[in-house]
Amino acid sequence: MFIPTTKEELIKLNWKELDVILVSGDTYIDSSYIGVSVIGRVLLNAGFRVGIIAQPAIDSDVDIKRLGEPKLFWGISSGSMDSMVANYTALLKKRKQDDFTPGTVNNKRPDRALIVYCNLIKKYFKNSVPIILGGVEATLRRFSHYDYWSDKLKRSILLDSKADLLVYGMGEKAILELAQIFRKFRECRESGNNYLNYSDELKRVRGILYTAKEVPTTWEFLELPSHQSVLESKESFALMFDQFYMNNDPKNAKALYQACDKNRFLIQNPPALHLTTSELDSIYELPYQRDVHPYYKKDGEVRALNTIKFSITTHRGCYGECNFCSINLHQGRTILSRSIDSIIREITQIASRDDFKGYISDLGGATANMYGGDCALKLEVGGCKNKRCLFPQKCQKMPHFHHQQLKLLERVSEIKDVNDVKNVKVKKVFISSGIRYDLVVSDEKFGIKYLKKIIKDHTSGQLKLAPEHIDEEVLKLMGKPTDPGQKMLLQFKKSFEDINKELGLKQFLTYYFMVCYPGCNDQNALNLKSFIKKNMKFTPEQVQIFTPLPSTYGSLMYYLSSCLDSDHIYIEKNLKEKEKQKMCLF
Repeated sequence: MFIPTTKEELIKLNWKELDVILVSGDTYIDSSYIGVSVIGRVLLNAGFRVGIIAQPAIDSDVDIKRLGEPKLFWGISSGSMDSMVANYTALLKKRKQDDFTPGTVNNKRPDRALIVYCNLIKKYFKNSVPIILGGVEATLRRFSHYDYWSDKLKRSILLDSKADLLVYGMGEKAILELAQIFRKFRECRESGNNYLNYSDELKRVRGILYTAKEVPTTWEFLELPSHQSVLESKESFALMFDQFYMNNDPKNAKALYQACDKNRFLIQNPPALHLTTSELDSIYELPYQRDVHPYYKKDGEVRALNTIKFSITTHRGCYGECNFCSINLHQGRTILSRSIDSIIREITQIASRDDFKGYISDLGGATANMYGGDCALKLEVGGCKNKRCLFPQKCQKMPHFHHQQLKLLERVSEIKDVNDVKNVKVKKVFISSGIRYDLVVSDEKFGIKYLKKIIKDHTSGQLKLAPEHIDEEVLKLMGKPTDPGQKMLLQFKKSFEDINKELGLKQFLTYYFMVCYPGCNDQNALNLKSFIKKNMKFTPEQVQIFTPLPSTYGSLMYYLSSCLDSDHIYIEKNLKEKEKQKMCLF
């Protein structure tokens, strides 16, 4: 069963009205890779009646009124990406294609989708139930932030959208708690019992942002510089961002507040607590259909489905903390891993489907070889606020976890080519997610064994790496480990080639590089080209121009024209020069 998106489905379910309606900038793919689908499934599993409206028309009420008005709240997401990233290239050109839209034509997701969808709801539903923002766009834009597309500092998306609440990060716990509060509140109101203090309940919910006329005393709060002060002073913005960034770990983060005008504050409760392994297992084992809802599927191919239909998430989070990346802000810098038994059950369930052809497209996460654990100290007291796990070098207290991944892959191998009464047959399980080659090289005990295993059994001809650059100064600004002469990269490359030769295989490494990052000039790009030509002996194909994502250190440096220790750095802002820097690599 899909989550309903039409009136006809509600009639078949004998649902007269919905508790929650979720609105998304992506089309509706019922998959654990799609945030709105996960939130919908979690709420359904808890007994709430949920509907989804995907990519609603914004010039009429034909879509937004299709399911009526929810009893409890609207939930809005721009989709799997920030809508401006989805709609524009780093050179500010409109993207023609959208992998999350039927027919692949980029004509369904509006710019600044959260604001547009809020306005759409308010236009056709006067004095409606609360509107809650969620997803990566909400997470990255929840406080004052630099917006690359307007080249300005913008205030919180909660204020610009005029929504009621914002859920940040991975929102399953927060949204479920909010739904329970709203249900209690509605029941009290309908029965004439006013004992439930609605605002007091919200003050205790982790993982949310809201506005208030005064700062509550529920948590220990840290005051951020006001929005007005960050507009007036770059130093104030740098301080605000640093305080914001350092308070994202649920184990040690303080609650935050920021004055947004004379009489109002943005209030951020501490982050939601980490999901346990059993909680994570249960979320990924909910009955996803792994397909596009028929209502949208009739409009054409959804290219993203080809990648995620038979892929499996093994874990969340990334402790790499690259300064240009938003993963650690949204998923967290702590690795939350599923149990091996749960992953095996999901593979078995997929393999029993009639449309399964024997191939699992991906078994991984943000970084495939971070599965299996994290620093014990971080899990107990939270991430260190004065150092990072892998930068400038891998922390000595961070153990190696490839032995856990090997255990998982050994279990996976046990079910390959097995036929039973359910006609389960798995021909190949690929690891298509990128891996950190520095983690493999530094793991003297299990690294090469892991590499040999994935080359032999889990590579589809190419293995993805993301060195991003080779220049030491640029890598430092990126928050990537220092590796003089790129010894680890070259050592990994040699090990990869030696293992392929030993196994009689012809497989390749795919490298992702980035240009125009803060501190990267034309000479740095030429140095990268020279290194690739001399040591890699190929012409790069996967080269991207840096896009300053909201609320990342990379965007902070881009806006300030300085690095984190306040030294001035070169920033390329001319679009033609950006394209020129990229093309010099080819």
